[in-house]
Amino acid sequence: MKRVLIATVLTVFALLPATHAYAATAAELDGKVAETIEVFKNEVNGADVFLGQSVGYLVFPRVIKVGIGIGAETGEGALVVNGRSAAYFRTTSGSFGLQLGAQAKSMVIAFMTKESLAKFRESSGWQIGVDGSVALIDVGAGKQINTGNIKDPVVGFIFGSKGLMYNLTLEGTKISRVKKD
Repeated sequence: MKRVLIATVLTVFALLPATHAYAATAAELDGKVAETIEVFKNEVNGADVFLGQSVGYLVFPRVIKVGIGIGAETGEGALVVNGRSAAYFRTTSGSFGLQLGAQAKSMVIAFMTKESLAKFRESSGWQIGVDGSVALIDVGAGKQINTGNIKDPVVGFIFGSKGLMYNLTLEGTKISRVKKD
């Protein structure tokens, strides 16, 4: 049993560096970000109005989580300000507990105030729950965002989840800036 657990943990952590080795170029990532925003707008009524009201938003087209007892999650994305990619970021997190499986999902984190966006941009590594709180909105296909009820400075959306592990939490997720060519 110990050998299986050790082998599993090593496999989980071996998979994470592989995602960094095959990181997308800026142009590739911009294309994936644009596709993800279109999916978000098509699946969630009011998404286009909501994003238009934000001062900027992070888009992570594909975040992968793998776990067997110990889990790890990673993905790359872009900060979109005024309709253009302003910078590129990587999201990472780890977890421990009863978990088994793998999952891919998309994330959008919208900054609704200039202050919240400035605080994010000035940080060297922003950790959700420590450096900033994110109100997580559970939306699925066909659901609607009620933009009048959202008063939080930072709002996150997880959608398009595929896989056996489903977890609607962002707490402890670290977002760090990466350079792209």
